[in-house]
Amino acid sequence: MAAPNPTDSPNRKLLGRLSLPERRFVADALRAETVGGVLLLLAAIAALMWANIPAISDSYASSQSFHIGPASLGLNLSLQHWAADGLLAIFFFVAGIELKRELVAGDLRDAKAAALPVIAAVCGMAVPALVYVLVNTLGNGSMSGWAVPTATDIAFALAVLAVIGTSLPSALRAFLLTLAVVDDLFAIMIIAVFFTDEINFLALGGAVVGLALFWFLLRRGVSGWYVYIPLALVIWGLMYNSGVHATIAGVAMGLMLRCTRREGEQHSPGEHIEHLFRPISAGLAVPLFALLSAGVSLSDDSIGQVFTRPETLGVVLGLIVGKTVGIFGGTWLAARFTKAELNEDLVWPDVFAVASLAGIGFTVSLLIGELAFAGDPTLTDEVKAAVLIGSLIAAVFACVMLKLRNRKYKALTEAEERDEDLDGIPDIYEEDKPEYHLRMARIYEEKAAEHRRRAEKTAGAAARAATGSRTEGDRPA
Repeated sequence: MAAPNPTDSPNRKLLGRLSLPERRFVADALRAETVGGVLLLLAAIAALMWANIPAISDSYASSQSFHIGPASLGLNLSLQHWAADGLLAIFFFVAGIELKRELVAGDLRDAKAAALPVIAAVCGMAVPALVYVLVNTLGNGSMSGWAVPTATDIAFALAVLAVIGTSLPSALRAFLLTLAVVDDLFAIMIIAVFFTDEINFLALGGAVVGLALFWFLLRRGVSGWYVYIPLALVIWGLMYNSGVHATIAGVAMGLMLRCTRREGEQHSPGEHIEHLFRPISAGLAVPLFALLSAGVSLSDDSIGQVFTRPETLGVVLGLIVGKTVGIFGGTWLAARFTKAELNEDLVWPDVFAVASLAGIGFTVSLLIGELAFAGDPTLTDEVKAAVLIGSLIAAVFACVMLKLRNRKYKALTEAEERDEDLDGIPDIYEEDKPEYHLRMARIYEEKAAEHRRRAEKTAGAAARAATGSRTEGDRPA
């Protein structure tokens, strides 16, 4: 998504101009994510206030542990579990659709274009994990949380940009979005492989049969929410009871949707479903998860523990240092070994700033933290505090760097959006078309003619005024 389209030039451009359809898709996706990110930020603040105000803090813990659901189906879960296993399944469902679309219809379908974000994302997950392992090896801490600092929260990152009013060129925004999508894919794999203890093969087999039926109905062209939503709920329930994390069901169903357009279609089924579910994911599911998971005690002692305990220090350094070094280093290596050149409108500090912004882990990091230290509630809360503090420090650092270049970003954004011929297509995409220049010539000729008429009218009015003044002066007193 963030990589340039292939050109005939021997030296490809890193973070070059997006194709017009891709730019429009990214703009629509980021608009919803930005709104959802602001709601996510408000939910996190509300959770922290709820958990730290003495008069109401007890009600927060009781709300988290309140159980609801049919026990006969193995689904009598706490509200916190419903948020982590149920609501985040919607989030991963949308992530699955995003990934499928990028692989079959987006810029990632081209291996050369996909190389940059994939390499950057892999390095951006591997280095934070190595930082965590190094810190805990030296400090004799638990290795269970190695995956906590590996994730990027795109909604929270965009919320930070919205709050501070920083513009970013579409290529950088798309690069950030693609990193998050690839992050989500690897996070799902990590959850499925490393956080599955016992498997109920009967329930898992039922979930697989349900997914096969889901795929078959899609291929047969069967439509209707009354078919797919009940089936999706059954698949989710079976996946949960199988011992495999229930969010895997969401991403599996997302990957099954068709994301290529057929003749006569304005949108593919995957794009249509994503358009419907993205607001639910970004505006409801993820903020509710944050409300029920981000409320941790932030006393002086607990904050001090974040920087002294190896598990929590590993998370903080993984998000701040590991993410930045991993993504920036992966991008630089991709440029170095593919002989690709950075877009001439950008400089390497821009990539470094976006890499540091990716250190905002939050949603998926909180989820992995809950899974990694499920048997130790105290350490779980401390790791959550580490995620919050690490994400906050990464956000502040990124904001400072982005603000230094904000004037340049605004100029680039304005150039990307300029549409002087009012045809609905930004002018930057038509500069190689003769008809565009002919339209602009007519527009400027009409403007020139209008200015000449105004000049003649103004000159005539000035002459009449001067004549009137002379006439008044010639009259006898």
